[in-house]
Parts: sequence; structure tokens; C-alpha cells
Amino acid sequence: MKVLVTGGAGFIGANFVRLTLATRPDAEITVLDNLTYAGNQASLPPEVAFVKGDVADGDVVDALVGASDLVVHFAAESHNDNSLDDPSPFVHTNLIGTFTLLEAARRHKTRYHHISTDEVYGDLPLEGDAKFTPETPYNPSSPYSSTKAGSDLMVRAWVRSFGVAATISNCSNNYGPYQHVEKFIPRQITNVLDGVRPKLYGAGLNVRDWIHVDDHNSGVWAIIDRGRIGETYLIGADGEVNNLTVVRTLLELMGQEPDAFDHVNDRPGHDLRYAIDASRLRSELGWEPQYGDFRSGLAATIDWYRENEAWWRPAKLATELKYERLGR
Repeated sequence: MKVLVTGGAGFIGANFVRLTLATRPDAEITVLDNLTYAGNQASLPPEVAFVKGDVADGDVVDALVGASDLVVHFAAESHNDNSLDDPSPFVHTNLIGTFTLLEAARRHKTRYHHISTDEVYGDLPLEGDAKFTPETPYNPSSPYSSTKAGSDLMVRAWVRSFGVAATISNCSNNYGPYQHVEKFIPRQITNVLDGVRPKLYGAGLNVRDWIHVDDHNSGVWAIIDRGRIGETYLIGADGEVNNLTVVRTLLELMGQEPDAFDHVNDRPGHDLRYAIDASRLRSELGWEPQYGDFRSGLAATIDWYRENEAWWRPAKLATELKYERLGR
């Protein structure tokens, strides 16, 4: 199988490439990535074919999709804070890029899988046990999540209107190796490694449903292999933890006092709680997560960042200067 992975030099995409090479040695993988600040070619094994390019570039995309049996579309602008600062790259990549890929998949009749986020559903009350399901109405609250919601709706329309062989997955918050230091967990880990107190938005009561990136990607392959065309599957590992608990657990695992962090002003429109109902993925496709324990997964992630400073160090200073300018 010839697999085109868009955004394959990003966090989740690079881990998808590595998992695929480890479990499907006959797969031929090509990565298309524009190497924006969040893409890092050093995250990829050397045997992967790499093309630097924009998913909104019709000529580049058409040639690559035409030579592929499968497209897995990870490429996205994905950071909420950045979308509040400048929404335009999110419209370009998440909407125009997805349109460009869908049109190529339509022309070449190429199997297409679309990676999305639970943030398209908005948020849930802090109290109660409600969870997102594939039938939950979309209610995005940021430029990031609204452009991802728009891209999801395009995929559904291209399946229905043009018969594109596509599936969609919406996943909860990922953590693990090769995640950019702008993101919540790696930012706090690298802060502690640098002797800097972690930063926590507001009171830290916002809840996220955490999943290890390898579990996310094994779920993606379950959908590609056994999922129904046109269907949406949610990928989650029942990892609900509020941000305050994440920071305190991280500090404890790194030998610090549990309150050795600083509160900063909450960001605008900060969603309260995410929670994923992955029962369709489990019952219909037989998927189960490998990492059922967030604490052990976090410990392994801390170890990775401690052992791979050469990978994350080049981006750290610029990231912290940006946050300082934004007051976050």
C-alpha cells in the first residue's frame, strides 16, 4: 500500500508514520509537510520519502494523491492560542487545504481518512458524565475549532455528493513524544527541566480527555482497515483529567512540590470540559487503548523529553518569547 501522510512531520503525524513502519513494513510512505514552525523533519525516520509542500497547492497535491492508495490527512494549524492571534493560516490550511485534498481524492478515487478533533463539538459542563458522541451537534468556539468543523463537514459532503471513499475520526487531546513545546504538557515539562515554574491558565479546572498518541494512531488504523465509508468515529481512552491535576502530577513525577506553579490569565473562550464516547470504535471495530493509565503515560513522556533535549531545545526560546508577548 502506498500511503500519503499530510502533516507527517508534525506531532501526531510523525508518530503515525513511526507506528506504521513498525507494524506494516510493506507500506510505502510519503510525507507531505510544509515545515511550518510545528513541523520538524527530524521527527521522521530517514527511510520515509519526504516532500516539502503546502496541502493547498493543487499541483503538488494532485500528483501525490494520484500516486497513492491512501491519504491520511493530519496537516492542520492546530493551536488555539495562535488562532486567536491570527486566524488566517487556519482558514488556509484547514479549509482550503482540505478542499484541495478532497478534490484530488475525488479525481483519482483514492481512499481518504480525515483526522479531526473533539473541539469541533464545543465543550461540556464540568459537572456530570455527558460525553461527545458522533451525533453531538457541532458548536466550535475558536477559529481553530471552527475551521476544523468546516473541514469535517466538507468531507461528509464530498462522500455524499461525489462518492469519495472517506472516513473521519475526532480525537481527544494527545500527548507523547515529538510534541511541539508550545503545547500544554511539553511546555510544562520543558519549563521544569529549565528550572522554570509551570504556567496554568486560570484556576486549572478545565478538563481534557487525554490519550497517548500511539493509542490515537492505532485507532486511526482500525478505522482505515475496518471502518465504514462515510462514518465518523471518536477516538478516546477515558482519560479525563483537569489541567490542575495534570500540572500537579507532572511536578510530582519530576520531584517538585505539587504547588510549584504559577497561575496566568485564562485565555478567551477557554472550553470547560471535553470527554469522548469511543464506544463505536471499541464495539464495532474491536479497538482498545494500550495506555489505560494517564500517570504512567505521562511518566514515559517526561522521560522522552528529558532524554531528547536536542530535539526540542531549538524551538523553546521562540515559544516562550511568543507566550511572553501574549501575556500567557
